[in-house]
Amino acid sequence: MIRKATASDIDAVARIYDEIHQMEESGEAVIGWIRGVYPTKAIAEEALRRDDLFVIEKDGEVLGSGIINKIQVSDYARVQWEHEADADQVCVLHTLTISPRAGKMGLGRQFVDFYEAYALENGCFELRIDTNERNLVARRMYAKLGYKEIAVVPTVFNGIPDVNMVLLEKFLNR
Repeated sequence: MIRKATASDIDAVARIYDEIHQMEESGEAVIGWIRGVYPTKAIAEEALRRDDLFVIEKDGEVLGSGIINKIQVSDYARVQWEHEADADQVCVLHTLTISPRAGKMGLGRQFVDFYEAYALENGCFELRIDTNERNLVARRMYAKLGYKEIAVVPTVFNGIPDVNMVLLEKFLNR
């Protein structure tokens, strides 16, 4: 089940961030995040305050999260998107995380499906996502789900220097 997060979900979301940081630090995964820099519990708390943090749970356990809103990072303005849209018709998925304990359960795909349905329900037909160029797992998943890589933009991402941010887009038919 995917639902809006509540304050009681924040610790579970932060634990998932920690699990992913641990995997990256041990060399088991390449995401491009840095513990203590991004993502942090404060990122989840800020999203909760904006009311745009969502969680995915199974059997009552939070196993993933994502932030869905219309906030486009400034780097988005640096590229030519295939589908131009008014800002109020663009929906963005940020910080999609799935616990490593829930790998291979299809939860990432379920979350993206939810994101697409949520976008349509909110009048958004242009979907945008960004990920680190090094995050090949995410890039493969997004490609399988019909997202097109529009550009790779060098940037400082949420305090992480020397990131090549991949910008992806999908246009939903009305």
